[in-house]
Amino acid sequence: MNSFQKFSLFVLVGLLIFQSLGAIGGGLALVISPSGALLQMPLSLLEHSPFPNFLIPGLFLLCILGLLPGYTAYALIKRPDCRFFEYLNLDKEYHWSWSLAFAIGIILILWIDFQVLFIRSIHLFHFIYSLLGTMIVFVTVLPATRQHLRIRNKQGD
Repeated sequence: MNSFQKFSLFVLVGLLIFQSLGAIGGGLALVISPSGALLQMPLSLLEHSPFPNFLIPGLFLLCILGLLPGYTAYALIKRPDCRFFEYLNLDKEYHWSWSLAFAIGIILILWIDFQVLFIRSIHLFHFIYSLLGTMIVFVTVLPATRQHLRIRNKQGD
């Protein structure tokens, strides 16, 4: 692995860990207090959403945008086998963690888009997390990142 591959992997893992830690904290707070009181978020924010409280968004935030990016960061480094994620892998030329990192970036962007749609206002953190999702996607598709996560065939290409 060359130095640019190491750097791109380091950046991607860092972005995913940052995403994971923030989402775990926010998701836990919303699951513990579905009224939003722990985060000082009024239920009126959900007026234009399909949710009566923050429980379902909190679970999504905790699991999909919190725990999953943390596991993906680990998988990018250790490259473990996982039949479930390998089955979902859209590009079998690359380790499943590459596809998962890409998907997490897209899901984060969509999550923020839906938040803006539902609460009908935009805050600085929407911009920051949209940028984070975009950066995750961008670093994931860099040639150096892709090359590092490419699965070698039996001839050792």
